[in-house]
Amino acid sequence: MTALRRNLLLALALIIVLAGGFALWLSHVDTGPTDITAYEGPHPKLDDPDAQTFPRVGLVKSVGWQAGEAPISAPGLTVTRFAEGLDHPRTLLTLPNGDVLVAETDAPPGNDPGGITGFFQRTFMHMVGASGHSSDTILLLRDSSDGKTPARFVLRHDGLASPSGMAWADGKLYVANHNAVLAFDYRLGDTALTGAPTKMMELPGSGIHWMRNLLLSPDGKLLYIAVGSSSNIGENGMEAEKGRASIYEFNLAHGRFPRTYAAGMRNPNGMAWNPSTGELWSVVNERDMLGANLVPDYLTNVPIGAHYGWPWVYWKDVVDDRVTSQMPEFLTDYSRKPEYALGPHVAPLGLVFAGGGGRMGPDFANGAFIARHGSWNRRAPVGYDVVFVGFDAHGNPVGMPRPVLTGFLTGKGTTHGRPVWLSWAKDGALLVSDDTAGIIWRVIAPGAAPSAAPPPVVTTHMPPQRNLKGDPREQQ
Repeated sequence: MTALRRNLLLALALIIVLAGGFALWLSHVDTGPTDITAYEGPHPKLDDPDAQTFPRVGLVKSVGWQAGEAPISAPGLTVTRFAEGLDHPRTLLTLPNGDVLVAETDAPPGNDPGGITGFFQRTFMHMVGASGHSSDTILLLRDSSDGKTPARFVLRHDGLASPSGMAWADGKLYVANHNAVLAFDYRLGDTALTGAPTKMMELPGSGIHWMRNLLLSPDGKLLYIAVGSSSNIGENGMEAEKGRASIYEFNLAHGRFPRTYAAGMRNPNGMAWNPSTGELWSVVNERDMLGANLVPDYLTNVPIGAHYGWPWVYWKDVVDDRVTSQMPEFLTDYSRKPEYALGPHVAPLGLVFAGGGGRMGPDFANGAFIARHGSWNRRAPVGYDVVFVGFDAHGNPVGMPRPVLTGFLTGKGTTHGRPVWLSWAKDGALLVSDDTAGIIWRVIAPGAAPSAAPPPVVTTHMPPQRNLKGDPREQQ
């Protein structure tokens, strides 16, 4: 047998083994209840871990929405199409004049392991609706007074690289590419974003969590940047996680290197200000491969200096024995427990608070709306909805998540779409981006008056917590 023939046979055998392994992987899906109520709320059940060597997947193919079809809205609400025919719309930003910005975006090129593993990953992602390319476009949608389809403008296409987070203040539009935060000069009402941007901050690019999300402080002086991890539990070494799994605070007036505001958050996404307390809140995607019901993704306040334990611990003090890197000393003493569980593997992304003008009726007057993008590793899929978490008079989440938009799952092993981001339209309607369907939904309670902001609550802010060794938290 020649060396060439032997090598070809070995390569073929390897491909067969890998293909068989991936077929087994695809079929070996975690079981788990459809009802995940026990794993939601302020006091979720935490199952014993069931560590997995390979991730078990349960893919739900996206089939889109036919004409006349729509999600199911909660009683008292109606849902209509605000815009459609979009190319993977993810994040939304409503400007003060009512214009709505939409980031048409997806993972950056080469954001997979490569080789045959990358081939299967690309195949799986295409099945669930990820396009395999990023449009890298920011659209501007301008609503019409007669209720017709909003006018559509390409605000910017050049110089963007998997953009996601957007924020605007004082003539500046801030855009987070997967690898940098940019600032553009932008005047409200303009339908094109011209001119070269200023690079505000380099970001660690790519990784399995490529979205970089932005939030301005209410006074517009501080910019908060959410950066997810590049792995599940730091399996590529913690050096690869440098600058990740954190929320940063950038002082726009000083223009100095930002400080780490909070850390130990595997994949923080939507951020918003609690109108009762003035605190920063975020939704976070937790780790995988511990079973169908571990670990709950969560909604939490984020005090300055807080650490949420990733990758070493979860839910404050449960140690993840799979992590091989050295755990910081006393981590379980100062690791912070999340405030509220959103359920395992539901993938929360968008977050907005009620109050201050939303027209969703009295049942949704005080609390947070959350878009759950949906699970990929449970036989019984969960998420694929928009839910509301009520808050009490003290600014704390209470009770179980209540459905706002459902019906994304067809019940036939497919889904019409996947909700991603939330924003308030100028008229008080809730806008919901649906990336795999290319639609933005508009949800409102017809005839409802704009909701008032809840009464302010005086809170005692916790002092900054102990820094991790080597974590340069520069005081500004």
